[in-house]
Amino acid sequence: MGFFKDLFTKKAPAETYDPAKWKPVIRSSICTGEKVAGFIDLETRHFREITLVQSDADLKAFRERYGIEGEIETIY
Repeated sequence: MGFFKDLFTKKAPAETYDPAKWKPVIRSSICTGEKVAGFIDLETRHFREITLVQSDADLKAFRERYGIEGEIETIY
């Protein structure tokens, strides 16, 4: 039982992204207000979706997953 307890209670290591190439942003729909957290490629301006943001908890989980601090720009 100890093995499974440890397996499920360990915190997953933060994933990384290259801040020189990618910028964390929240894309928000003007019509529906739906928000998606992800990254914009600074060279091509292509948006890569990571997670749907339905609550503050979703945004907090995105920040923790990638180690993001500070404000995240919202784009429309």
